[in-house]
Amino acid sequence: MSEYIIDLGQRSKNASAELNKVETVAKDNFFGILIKNLDNNRDKIKSENAIDIKDGEKKGLTKAFLDRLLLTDSRIDGMIEGIEVVKNFRDPIGEIVEGFRHKKGMEIKKVRVPLGVIAMIYESRPNVSIDASILCLKASNSIILRGGSDAINSNKVLVNIVRESLVEAGLPIDAVILVEKTEREYVNELLTLNKYIDVIIPRGGKGLKKAIIENATIPVIETGAGVCHVYIDSESDLKKAKEIIVNAKTQRPGVCNAIETVLIHRDRIEDFLPSITKALKEKNVELRVDKDAIKFVENAVEAIEEDWDTEYLDLIISIKTVDSLDEAIDHINKHSTKHSDAILTENFEKANKFTREVDSACVYVNASTRFTDGGEFGFGGEIGISTQKLHARGPMGVRELTSLKYVISGNGQVR
Repeated sequence: MSEYIIDLGQRSKNASAELNKVETVAKDNFFGILIKNLDNNRDKIKSENAIDIKDGEKKGLTKAFLDRLLLTDSRIDGMIEGIEVVKNFRDPIGEIVEGFRHKKGMEIKKVRVPLGVIAMIYESRPNVSIDASILCLKASNSIILRGGSDAINSNKVLVNIVRESLVEAGLPIDAVILVEKTEREYVNELLTLNKYIDVIIPRGGKGLKKAIIENATIPVIETGAGVCHVYIDSESDLKKAKEIIVNAKTQRPGVCNAIETVLIHRDRIEDFLPSITKALKEKNVELRVDKDAIKFVENAVEAIEEDWDTEYLDLIISIKTVDSLDEAIDHINKHSTKHSDAILTENFEKANKFTREVDSACVYVNASTRFTDGGEFGFGGEIGISTQKLHARGPMGVRELTSLKYVISGNGQVR
């Protein structure tokens, strides 16, 4: 274990202990200072981000990847709006979740407390540095951030602004720490830093998540790779279907809540598919279609088995024919990453069956999967979309970054 990583862990643990003493008013004061400092440093943020974008272009990164990397005034505005929302949240720390009186007169309360030290390992999107920091700090957690090497300059400038704001607010500077060394060996060391880190949250593709789950000796909250589906039922509306599918695939194809596969009921192929695929091709989407439907689609390639398990994160979509709602549900439960999946139908009973039987964190009826987002859910952002079932599931906001403890108050009782 390197001295560098041990030092980060010790400093973060010490900051966590200090944060546990901080009152709500001090945290909210910090958020106001951070908003001011982000707004005042827009040019510096965009300048550092431009270096990452230029380096990414030289490496031949895809347009979708570069879009995830890009910071604009609009996206800085989004960060600031997220901070405002989190600032206005009720502080969860110290909240009494429930309480009761023991038969011997003791008062037993279940109280919300911080998780402690969180290590966040993520790829490409530098706005995550801000989202993760503010959510953790609202819940009085310290955080160690390790972003992707492609966003190192953007992450450095953003985390430096956060740390300067912490000092200005009188809070411990090491409440937020960035791992500035980009070599993979330092990630591997973080995964076994049990003495200092309480939980690891990975945010990225299947490869990143798999590597962390297999190598971590610290509890991991799995967050989202997104092989997301839309099922077009035999009783669906064409106008809704076309608008939802085009939005869910093309608005931001490089994010985890974009759809990758359309399942279409055989009865809807002939009248729905030509119109929907035409709209997708107008957005430059590559179509990979199964053999039953390909004759109704122009300029498509035939899908292969691995397409059903691929998170493209690009302007590519696979299309598969199914004969029933049950077949659609079976396919989704087999190939989905349990992130976000949708049914398009005008049949209430079919919608209920789908939402009951599809085993995903977010299940939609007649709406785009692009809404799976902490900001859209009113959380002011999210630290990730949890696709597991223990502790938290779906977009993880402030409350999902807390734990619980029991406080028992007595008057001399013994057992």
